[in-house]
Amino acid sequence: MKTILYIAAGASILAGCAGEPAHRIPEQAAPPAKAPETHYSKGGGYYLDDGPGDNPPSNIASIPDAIPRQEPLIASCNKPYTALGKTYYPETRLAPYRAEGVASWYGRRYNGAKTSSGEVYDMYAMTAAHPTLPIPSYARVENLASGKSVVVRINDRGPFRSDRLIDLSYTAAYRLGILKGGSAKVAVESILPEAYSQTSAAHQAGGVYLQLGAFSEKINAEHFLEKHRLELAGYDPEVIGSGRLFKVHVGPFASREEAELTADKIAQSLDVRPVVMRQ
Repeated sequence: MKTILYIAAGASILAGCAGEPAHRIPEQAAPPAKAPETHYSKGGGYYLDDGPGDNPPSNIASIPDAIPRQEPLIASCNKPYTALGKTYYPETRLAPYRAEGVASWYGRRYNGAKTSSGEVYDMYAMTAAHPTLPIPSYARVENLASGKSVVVRINDRGPFRSDRLIDLSYTAAYRLGILKGGSAKVAVESILPEAYSQTSAAHQAGGVYLQLGAFSEKINAEHFLEKHRLELAGYDPEVIGSGRLFKVHVGPFASREEAELTADKIAQSLDVRPVVMRQ
């Protein structure tokens, strides 16, 4: 009865911007017995009959990030609303944002349903739900344990649990490596399309690079470069980023194999292990 009441309450708390309800996060339940083991193991968690699709794409690991672009905001999607007794105040303009918290994901239970933006949810697209970031907008989500990051398009509202920051599509969660555990600690940083095109064009062209560190202050990233100036001679490292997150990158590389070889060389002389990243 508790689960039924929870779902009924969730279904009525928020009407989506196009007249449809935003996706809901019901209480957690055990995974079905026949979840595809290639993309999910029983060590993780998802909700009720949610989970991986029956026939996931074979190229899911290579599905590219969302590409930030200028889009008009949907005014009706960015008005204050109340969900599960809490009132949220979405941003009404694009602005710098960074927060750390727990990311979860949603899959087949909502696949094909309308999102808060009125668009159809595609669990294999690079999208996400966030309580207050503008719709539509873009954000980079970084798995703080592994350093992996993806760029997603925000087109839905949620999650509404107090211990969740963002809900990722199945593909975004797969690429961040959080399907097995069901959730992970992440950093979410908004992307301003104009700034993104200026600071990331070179990396987008190459596709693969090494991340040596991530810092909340640009001066700390510059101090890192100065400290390791001799060890990094010849690698042409640079600081990229804006707002509240600055990363030290080397690359881009023509292939992941080339990046991994360079990572091995750098790791021999630094006290950090570079992380291979794909934009």
